[in-house]
Amino acid sequence: MLQITDLVLDAWGRRFFDQASVTLPKDAKVGLVGRNGVGKSTLFKVILGQLTAGSGEIGMPKAARIGSVDQEHPATPVTLLDTVLEADVERADLLARLDTAPPEELGDIYARLIDIDADRAPSRASEILAGLGFTQADLARPMSEFSGGWRMRVALAASLFAAPDLLLLDEPTNYLDLEGALWLEARLKKYPHTAIVISHDRELLNNSVDHILHLKDGKLDLYPGGYDNFERQLSEKLRLQEASRAKIEARREHLQSFVDRFRAKASKATQAQSRLKMIAKLPPVSAVIEDRVTPFILPSPERPLPPPLLRLENAACGYGGPPILRRMDLRLDIDDRIGLLGVNGAGKSTFAKLVAGALTVESGKLHRSSRLRVGWFHQHQIEAMDPTDTPLEIIRRALPEETEAKRRARLAQFGLSYEKVETTVANLSGGERARLLLNLVAMEAPHLLILDEPTNHLDIDSRRALLDALNDYEGAVILITHDRSLMELVADRLWLAADGRIEPFDGDMEDYAALVLDRARQAARSPTQVRDEPEPVAAPPPPPPKAKVPTGPARRRAENAEAALARATDAVAVIDRALMAPDLFTRDPDRAATLGRQRAAAQKVLDAAEQEWIDAVEAYEALKG
Repeated sequence: MLQITDLVLDAWGRRFFDQASVTLPKDAKVGLVGRNGVGKSTLFKVILGQLTAGSGEIGMPKAARIGSVDQEHPATPVTLLDTVLEADVERADLLARLDTAPPEELGDIYARLIDIDADRAPSRASEILAGLGFTQADLARPMSEFSGGWRMRVALAASLFAAPDLLLLDEPTNYLDLEGALWLEARLKKYPHTAIVISHDRELLNNSVDHILHLKDGKLDLYPGGYDNFERQLSEKLRLQEASRAKIEARREHLQSFVDRFRAKASKATQAQSRLKMIAKLPPVSAVIEDRVTPFILPSPERPLPPPLLRLENAACGYGGPPILRRMDLRLDIDDRIGLLGVNGAGKSTFAKLVAGALTVESGKLHRSSRLRVGWFHQHQIEAMDPTDTPLEIIRRALPEETEAKRRARLAQFGLSYEKVETTVANLSGGERARLLLNLVAMEAPHLLILDEPTNHLDIDSRRALLDALNDYEGAVILITHDRSLMELVADRLWLAADGRIEPFDGDMEDYAALVLDRARQAARSPTQVRDEPEPVAAPPPPPPKAKVPTGPARRRAENAEAALARATDAVAVIDRALMAPDLFTRDPDRAATLGRQRAAAQKVLDAAEQEWIDAVEAYEALKG
């Protein structure tokens, strides 16, 4: 479907692609991955013809349609449904021709409309819009009534509805909530043509794509399978590359030592020259350099507070009018890891403001520890940063008593290099700004971290670093995120915002994903009927009053035990392969004896790891049961 051959592109003072080549299979679903700033979005611009490559070719079938979501849809007076229907250019053109075409052409026009299933177009468009969070009442509203974030969803809906032969999506989940991300994950899996998705959402890359396209050092490498499979293949590739490099370097040293010893001897000069030629023919193999990700610094509170950190009793809150949230009876303790679920507009951010102290209860009671320190990160902080500010100026205001050297050292710990500390915010990447703010909100070792969409600008490795930091952090966490993987690995309990309330959700993320997809199907069941009155967002039935046993620590123990077991198994396998060398015991008996001792020690480690894994899994299954 798409063939890139020897692509070279230099722009903005650097080389993005250096003889990059790849061929994508027809109808493949491809996840384009790589570190922030390596050129993923730049590749999309080259494919779309918005940038001209220095050399190389991009080949596609003739008349192939390319679709992308570059920006939010304009605020026009056209209704939402008609806006999406217009994205199917052929259908819109055929319908327009019906009014002016001569009678002899009408038969062909109607036949083509039947071929493209034009009658079902409103139904298909409404189904997509419902999956992205729009209600039936929204279908008749003009585009000018929607905010920028919702118009971005319209642009995505239009691209999916048009179903181009090649669909390019750049971080589509960044402007979706968890419910929209779950729906998109299922939708992409069934997309009928080729799609390339730039994403750092691990679950989407595991569940929706069948190939991973890795961009690194100006090269493109295609791997079959999802992201987990890509990581395994890449790890094995790097291991083999390092082994090959070591073998070649050993051969080079051996030949060079012969040359150095006998170059001056006339009797050996010919052989020395021969070995010099052999050295010249040895292929260059670069050393494997692992990409390093700066860890996040989330210091734990020195002294835990007595429980609970806060307690809500029949509490309600809002912004002066009818309460947004009401009848809340909740308790938060120091070791709680809460995942907050709910559609956009259900009150998640309002609840975060209440807990952070930016809102007060309008009725009921809120009991809060007087010594409670809260670190609150929300997605709009990045947008609200002064573009002329610099990280150094920001840290000066946060640490007025510290020396300049300590401030710069703190920024280095945050992952900002020397040249970045005096760079304006406008010239920092989204990931760098997110890192700066995340580390700043946690700098005073809060008892509670509230994280509202913290991963929007982070790549996969940075998300993993954030996950590691959160798992080491010993305070309470309230997490709002569309990153399903982060939610599953951090949250011990789930709370659901729906129908103006926040209550514990009795289930895990798989249960919630099934609920979201079922709700989207129900919302799209009568897609062509647009009601005059707004319809409230459908909410799941309230869960039965059943205590949810926290399983997060047990699950993490089981996952860590499984990883340790895998490492121990690999260690034994490596020794076994070395012992299987046919001439080992005759050629190097000392080495054979050493390997035997190492094998016995490794087996003990393996046995212990296996027992720990069995115990951990049994404990986790018992809690789940």
